[in-house]
Amino acid sequence: MPHWGYSFAEQKYDSERIAKASGRDLRIKPKNAREVCAVIKGMKVEKAKRFLEKVIQLKQSVPYRRHKKKQAHRHDLKQYKWYAGRYPQKTAARIYDILTAAESNAEYKGLDVDLCRIIHAATHHARIIKRFIPRAHGRSSPRDKHLSHVEIVIYEFPS
Repeated sequence: MPHWGYSFAEQKYDSERIAKASGRDLRIKPKNAREVCAVIKGMKVEKAKRFLEKVIQLKQSVPYRRHKKKQAHRHDLKQYKWYAGRYPQKTAARIYDILTAAESNAEYKGLDVDLCRIIHAATHHARIIKRFIPRAHGRSSPRDKHLSHVEIVIYEFPS
């Protein structure tokens, strides 16, 4: 079993005010996870949870800043001063679970969750599960399943 670390440098933060959570080998695309993590980074925990709930309910779209080619324009992204976006429901649901776990870890450590902000939300490519679909004339086409690692770190800022 591998030992998973975090890509977060704790040197400039007080380690007693940090709560972390991660999800490994999640069946979500790394591109979608990257865009969702970019939006929630810097948000307070409750605001990020409300945002992810709206994405799951298809009421708020996620701005796609890097992977924006051939993306539909969304009217509700004017608040982010952006145009291209999507509704990654599955990704938002998985990241919501990780954020809830980080919030639980903060409560367990005795932190005030109302003062916590997301200071690190990152995703990394995980392994690819290779599958093949049989096609005509004895051929086959690849059907890969992309996995992702997502990690979230929240920090209690003093009031």
